[in-house]
Amino acid sequence: MKLKAKIFNWLAGRPVVVINQKTAEKLNVHVDERILLSSDGKKIHAVVDIFEKIVKNNEIGLSHEVNSYLKLKNNSKVEIIASELNPAGKIIKKKIEGKPLSKKELQIVISEIVQNKLTEPEIAYFVAAEKLRGMSLQEVINLIKAMVKSGNKLKFKQKIIADKHSIGGIAGNRTTPIVVSICAAAGLILPKTSSRAITSAAGTADVIETIANVEFPAKKLQKIVNKIGACLVWGGALGLAPSDDKIIQVEHILNLDIEPQLLASIMSKKIASSSNHIIIDIPYGKSAKVETKKRAKKLGRKFKQLARHFKLKLKIIYTDGKQPIGKGIGPVLEMIDVLNVLKNDPHAPQDLRKKSLYLASELMKLCNIKNSRKKAKEILESGKAYEKFKEIINTQNNAEDFDKRISKLKPAKFKKIIKAKKTGEIAEIDNRKINTLCNVLGTPETKTAGVYLHNNIGKIKKHEPLITLYSESESKLKDGLKYYRQYNPILIR
Repeated sequence: MKLKAKIFNWLAGRPVVVINQKTAEKLNVHVDERILLSSDGKKIHAVVDIFEKIVKNNEIGLSHEVNSYLKLKNNSKVEIIASELNPAGKIIKKKIEGKPLSKKELQIVISEIVQNKLTEPEIAYFVAAEKLRGMSLQEVINLIKAMVKSGNKLKFKQKIIADKHSIGGIAGNRTTPIVVSICAAAGLILPKTSSRAITSAAGTADVIETIANVEFPAKKLQKIVNKIGACLVWGGALGLAPSDDKIIQVEHILNLDIEPQLLASIMSKKIASSSNHIIIDIPYGKSAKVETKKRAKKLGRKFKQLARHFKLKLKIIYTDGKQPIGKGIGPVLEMIDVLNVLKNDPHAPQDLRKKSLYLASELMKLCNIKNSRKKAKEILESGKAYEKFKEIINTQNNAEDFDKRISKLKPAKFKKIIKAKKTGEIAEIDNRKINTLCNVLGTPETKTAGVYLHNNIGKIKKHEPLITLYSESESKLKDGLKYYRQYNPILIR
């Protein structure tokens, strides 16, 4: 069936076409179903939307994404075919059925995701199939290659390019800015790209964004790293393994962490940024992503297998994930913790300081720096790490305004202090429940929202402050208080 093209100059975020109800009936298609458009040998799948007033009968409106490919003019004819599954759809269906995917098939799926040719439900089916059916090591290798191939790649002259990554899931745990600052001050090159929050209250990129620009094109990022040796940016803006950030958005909606995708996500970003000396923090504990040390070591072995395949020097660090790390949970509150550690403030959370020093020394050791523990501590205590962090932030902002920016860091205006109802022992602080509580309060979108933990696991006295809830909305603060009382994320015995 041929229809007249009507060119719309709007971005839909994916290939979308608009038809009216009569045309939809002739094609036997419905909203969100897919059709195939063909013109001069070019073919593209697009998602259908139905509007009566903006297109006439036998007319089809084309989004920018469709017409940038077909390059049609108003009133030119385009052939329309009611589409069965597109190639990627067939491949996803194959994975749902539990069959392994080839290198070529994974390249097709990733390519379709990058080109916005798959809808969010289709991506959701893909990640759900990964979750339910799993992936072999070879599939994960091919998935990594497809993800790296789909985007940009950074290149540096230095032989050693360092990186540190945590698999996430622990509330707070904002070690990355501290580790990067210490190691960069020690002379290492660290093009640190981070993700935004998936299931937690904040990702490293969300936290850094409270005081700095985190979105850069690849060429600009290379200049920053070449100039000062490090960066702290959001990977999504760089076009490194761009499919990953689209998949992360769906994972966030579904509140899912999928192991094959986690492996592919981390390794593809490291390879794309040319990192070749990497430590990976795998926290384990009852409310962590990985509940037992046995499972943590199983995951660690998979990372090591992938590192060997891609010829990367990698060390796995297994850490205690039974409770949050740091006091503040939420972008601004976590940044305040980071600054306090870097400034050697006596009120800085000591668990965050200790873990950051440990990870920094392990990365320095991996990169052949001798006496790494002593040097990491000297760099932090001398203020060199703080000065390096300040340099990174000022460079990313292209302005010497660090002090002005940090002076404005304040938690949300509405707060509620919850005190212990009895003397006893804090037996458990549930990471998942704390993260969800922060989400209820507005994180990560509201950067000032979150919670402040006054105590770690251990003894507590009646009426002693336990946790403070922060939100920019009174109604969200009430919702947060209701969630806290209903789900009890802090258990006192």
